[in-house]
Amino acid sequence: MAEITAAAVKSLREKTSLPMMECKQALAATGGDEAAAIEWLRKQGIKTMAGRSDRETSQGRIAVYTDKNVGAMIELMCESGPVSGSAEYTQLANDLAKQLATGPGAKTPEELLTQTSPSNPKLTLGTIRDDMQNKIREVFNLRRIVRVDGPCGGYAHHNGMNGVLVEIEGGNAVAAKDVSMHIAAMRPASLTKDDLDPALVNKEREILTDAARKEGKPENIITKMIEGRMRNFYSERVLLEQPFVKDDKQTVGQMAKAAGMTIKKYVAWELGK
Repeated sequence: MAEITAAAVKSLREKTSLPMMECKQALAATGGDEAAAIEWLRKQGIKTMAGRSDRETSQGRIAVYTDKNVGAMIELMCESGPVSGSAEYTQLANDLAKQLATGPGAKTPEELLTQTSPSNPKLTLGTIRDDMQNKIREVFNLRRIVRVDGPCGGYAHHNGMNGVLVEIEGGNAVAAKDVSMHIAAMRPASLTKDDLDPALVNKEREILTDAARKEGKPENIITKMIEGRMRNFYSERVLLEQPFVKDDKQTVGQMAKAAGMTIKKYVAWELGK
């Protein structure tokens, strides 16, 4: 058996950030071959984390990447707040979003994890994820992914708690990002009035109609009154009808029109929801 020196253990420890005893065990199991020891530790880590897969992952980050005619958003979950705010974890989340946008695309999180990392092309995103899990001993869960193939804007809050992608036609990147930030702040329920749940709209009409009757309003003017009051309902829930956060004298729809932009659709996520 090859002698396992303190220097060899220290070198492996520096490369993997794993405990000294685990590094010594890995070197002993691989005859002192450092590359083989790294792979041995990786496989052991995968086995260890597989036994913890049912642990709750309620923290994490949403990351967004947009570039010309493509955009992507991912949600990467973990177990604790300190880990989700770390530079290493943030880098992994950003790399996942960038690869999804600029790579061949992926239909599932599992497929995305098989692709190489934009910041470290020698390793796959899954390998980097596994190594981080093994070092930190927390479960990471790539919960969902989405890609937009077309001109778009995007925004992710600095704490990673929410993110938005907006597909557009015309306009410009600045206007698209402004709309993305508006959506993150105001959380509309739909893009247009027609997209709202008809049952929700009908229920609101019934409530407003009953209220108007209780106020003693004549039946012949109730319909006009209800239409006026429904405008407030729509302005709270419909993106194109909402007052624009950067200039509440115009709606988002008016702002988009002035910028020569059509908002085709949007995707908005809140972490864990």
